[in-house]
Amino acid sequence: METEEVIIGLEIHVQLNRLQSKMFCGCSTAYHDSEPNTHTCPVCLGLPGSLPVLNRKAVEYGIKVGLALNCRIEEETLFYRKNYYYPDLPKGFQISQYDFPLATKGHIMILGDDGLERNIRINRAHMEEDPGRLVHAGTIDKAKYTMVDYNRCGMPLLEVVTEPDLHSPKEARAFLDKLKSILEYLEVFDGSLEGSMRVDANISLRGGDRTEVKNISGFKGVEKALSYEITRQRNIRRRNMTVVQETRHFDEIRNITVSIRSKVGAHDYRYFPECDLAPIRIAAWVPAIKDALPELPDAKRERFVRQYLMKDDHAKSLTSDIKVANFYEAVAACAEPRLAAVWIADVLKGELNYRNLGIDAFKVDDMAQIINLLSSAAITEDGAVEIIRAILDKKGGSPQEIVKARGLGRAEEDVVQKAVLEAVAENASAVADYRAGSERALNFIVGAVMKKTRGKADPGEVHRLVKAEVERI
Repeated sequence: METEEVIIGLEIHVQLNRLQSKMFCGCSTAYHDSEPNTHTCPVCLGLPGSLPVLNRKAVEYGIKVGLALNCRIEEETLFYRKNYYYPDLPKGFQISQYDFPLATKGHIMILGDDGLERNIRINRAHMEEDPGRLVHAGTIDKAKYTMVDYNRCGMPLLEVVTEPDLHSPKEARAFLDKLKSILEYLEVFDGSLEGSMRVDANISLRGGDRTEVKNISGFKGVEKALSYEITRQRNIRRRNMTVVQETRHFDEIRNITVSIRSKVGAHDYRYFPECDLAPIRIAAWVPAIKDALPELPDAKRERFVRQYLMKDDHAKSLTSDIKVANFYEAVAACAEPRLAAVWIADVLKGELNYRNLGIDAFKVDDMAQIINLLSSAAITEDGAVEIIRAILDKKGGSPQEIVKARGLGRAEEDVVQKAVLEAVAENASAVADYRAGSERALNFIVGAVMKKTRGKADPGEVHRLVKAEVERI
């Protein structure tokens, strides 16, 4: 049976947590390490008589994001009341946007499943306030009780809504990675904080009704939730049953989705304009904000290829994270840029990921020293890897100290030549096997030379010398 096409649209709630105060009140946004319900006031608790006052900086941040997502910024924007009851929403409504969002009709490029770049359309980006946080004593469908923390109430949110242009969990993950990168370049968002980005995913199989999976946290969680939901919907179809349009919750403990309610439409929320906030004409704000935008990931990637003559794959790897991009440019300022690109993208990032560390765990000066030792042929590639691992595992000092303590300096030319002659003489059977057509036999002799030089010789040079000697005799 032919596999049905998967259709995915995302609604991403981005917390603009680099602001000092909340969306409509003066409460601090630095609540993450605080006791529950200690960062609240009458406004974010929705007490009678309290009135919202708009945080202009939050709107400016929203415009920055809209421009970075290639959106059209509307001339005027308006806040609405989105009415629904939930324990974490003390007012009984959420201040959001409806008919007049901040930004519309944008797009960003991602790498699709076929390895080619694809354009993912952005339907809209609008602003709203964050509800509180529910803490369930167990899973959502079987919890004995639920606690409510209102510290998050009123935090500035930007909701980014895509068109249904994604076709797999992998593409959804690629989109979220790209969006996170853009947000960090703009310095409006700290992805390390709890609740900083939450995802609602609308998913269907071609020709069928869609389901919505709400409030997924973490990019791995999004992939798992979508993969489970695709399998669930396909199994329903195989049984000749119909997928019901509904809202589901992703249980991160059991890695399944569970039904929580029937799907509601916009009319169920009874939107109407927020009477305590006037319409905002933002057209005049846009030019200054646009002029102040930083260099974004795609532009930086193109510049890296052009300026440092590196491969496009290395440029993608180095520019996906603003901290890595800045680290690379600092190293490239005092070491050979193309060599630095290869070693940071291919080696250092891999060693950091293996240890679950960020680029901050490595010093720019240490990386520059390693690149300079490599460019001057003072150490081999194996030696460079050993130095990087020693620094990350805190088993050495500076690169120069590690080279001295571990004897990682490159072997002298006459030492290497002597080792080649000895290895060829000691492995006559391997020499015969190579002459009979076995390339692996030559590699065996190369390994013997590397062992004699304790890894201090350059493997490529050793291979050349061994081949020349074997073919000479």
